[in-house]
Amino acid sequence: MSDVSVSRVGPSLRRSGSGWRSVTTEPRAVRWIAIACAIAFLAVFLVLPLTVVFAEAFRRGVGAYWAAFQEPDAQAAIQLTLTVAAIAVPLNLIFGVAAAWAIAKFEFRGKSLLITLIDLPFSISPVVSGLVYLLLFGAQGLWGTWLMEHGIKIAFALPGIVVATIFVTFPFVARELIPLMQEQGTADEEAALTLGASGFRIFRTVTLPNIKWGLLYGVLLCNARAMGEFGAVSVISGHIRGLTNTIPLHVEILYNEYNFVAAFAVASLLAGLALVTLAAKTLLEWRYGHVLASRTPH
Repeated sequence: MSDVSVSRVGPSLRRSGSGWRSVTTEPRAVRWIAIACAIAFLAVFLVLPLTVVFAEAFRRGVGAYWAAFQEPDAQAAIQLTLTVAAIAVPLNLIFGVAAAWAIAKFEFRGKSLLITLIDLPFSISPVVSGLVYLLLFGAQGLWGTWLMEHGIKIAFALPGIVVATIFVTFPFVARELIPLMQEQGTADEEAALTLGASGFRIFRTVTLPNIKWGLLYGVLLCNARAMGEFGAVSVISGHIRGLTNTIPLHVEILYNEYNFVAAFAVASLLAGLALVTLAAKTLLEWRYGHVLASRTPH
């Protein structure tokens, strides 16, 4: 076996005269205990809550489950959530690709600042970010009076929800692509440039094929977060039932009204989205992971 093949086996295995053996010093019992603790943790904090959500959603049968989605407020919440995601995700895709391209392929002043700004939503509470936009665009906000005079409504309306959602989700695409593009380097682009290719053609025929699966991972995660965002949207939306309530906000209202079956039924939609996202990401990694590995320089 070549050195490259050996390096891909992993740090926990080492080849000896009789074959492969573990280089860890922990006894087998310790390793099994660690695995059991990890499985128990996942079962209690991930599997059990998901099971409860679906069990409560179908507690009164399929009829009651579907009835929860026939309510006009539920349909309005679903439509609003899909609309917000349909706007926020493509915009974050464009920003993420542009930011990753600039950071990974070029050197410029302010590069560290740009990376810091991309990570900013991870360090700020979504509630705080929603409050900031409310202080900017609300009726008593910094630009509120001017916006009202010109008939522009951002807070407590679709534009405010979209802006808040974009803020909390824009790191996902960029953060997925930046390390991938940095590892790939600039050799392929430089080769295409020497052959006379234009900048857009280099991006379309060289860069994009190399990052397409990482880009898809980022879009999947961004979409899941956009549809499930609660904190920032809760502040900027105003909780106007049937108008500015997204799916998470509608679930909260149903639960506060003790309509538990309907609340869990609508919540199961988000839980199902999370499971589909996880399954799609796992499938892509399993199916195309070797493609990414083959395009990453070693």
